[in-house]
Amino acid sequence: MLIVTFPQRSYTARPMSIRFTDLSHHFDGNAVLNNINLEIASGEIVCVLGPSGSGKSTLLRIIAGLESIQQGRLTVDDTLLADSQVNPPPEQRSVGLVFQDHVLFPHQTVAENVAFGLSHMQGKEREHTIALQLANVGISTLADRYPHTLSGGQQQRVALARALATQPNVLLLDEPFASADAPLRKSLREDARRRLKIANTTTLMVTHDPAEAMSMADRIAVLVDGELVQFGTPEELWKRPQHSFVAATVANLQSLKGRIEGNHCATAFGQLPLRLLALTQEHQDKTAITIGVRASSLSLSNGGPCMIEDIRFLGDRYTLRVSAENQELEISNALKPTAGVGDAVSVNFASAEAMILE
Repeated sequence: MLIVTFPQRSYTARPMSIRFTDLSHHFDGNAVLNNINLEIASGEIVCVLGPSGSGKSTLLRIIAGLESIQQGRLTVDDTLLADSQVNPPPEQRSVGLVFQDHVLFPHQTVAENVAFGLSHMQGKEREHTIALQLANVGISTLADRYPHTLSGGQQQRVALARALATQPNVLLLDEPFASADAPLRKSLREDARRRLKIANTTTLMVTHDPAEAMSMADRIAVLVDGELVQFGTPEELWKRPQHSFVAATVANLQSLKGRIEGNHCATAFGQLPLRLLALTQEHQDKTAITIGVRASSLSLSNGGPCMIEDIRFLGDRYTLRVSAENQELEISNALKPTAGVGDAVSVNFASAEAMILE
């Protein structure tokens, strides 16, 4: 079990900016982070999104002081915190951490867990701080319970209360909601964002869930194979993805092979007007390209070169899987389709939201 000790302070914390400069890290000769340059503004919530093994948790561990910097610099409010020569331990950094497994002390009550790191407070002040933090996350009635008697969501709230009780300048969250089921996870992250904004805490959160990153973050940093491939607001990533991973996971674009033919991009499913692709450079006729299209921007008509393979009802929409020439395309619509599985259809690209991926 990893135990993180927080610095003892009696003053009110203020949010701090964080900057990584030319940060690189290797494990056994393999690059985990490669030349990362990233700045988080004071009071900002930034989510680090990426597939497994992309370097997300390593980035958090470096800020916390659990990993030494091999190359590059970490500055807080433009003051050097760590580099390859300087590496203060976690207890000397004003950083709070909440991990996926919460790391609660099993032999201590909820109140005692929240009290960890508050030894500089005495009597009534300490009791007031504990009560306030428990109330802030809605678990006042659980003060005398032990961790093993709590649900995963309740344990997560205890871990968040404990981290915020010390008034850290920076809060690090590593997959904090992963143990909660879907409905609870949504309410937990909404509550956490509200609490963090009220506290004005500079926050860096790791997640592999694009929906979680979109709902929690002011900005999203996307790591793929140790590279920072895009950093921007949720809206920027949705509208202008700059990497295939961002296009598929955040912008919800599906990849489609095509070829430029005159004023259209010819695909196995039909022709898409080039004017919809916002071309930034000249593409010669017959050039093969990969485009990304959004399922909700497509429609179907009966009869044609495609066939419906499956239809699923998802509550607010119907999702259809359509095939043509050994390729598949997903189409999403709020209206119930008139065609059925096995029927021949045509795909209408006239209003498609699309862009060139490569």
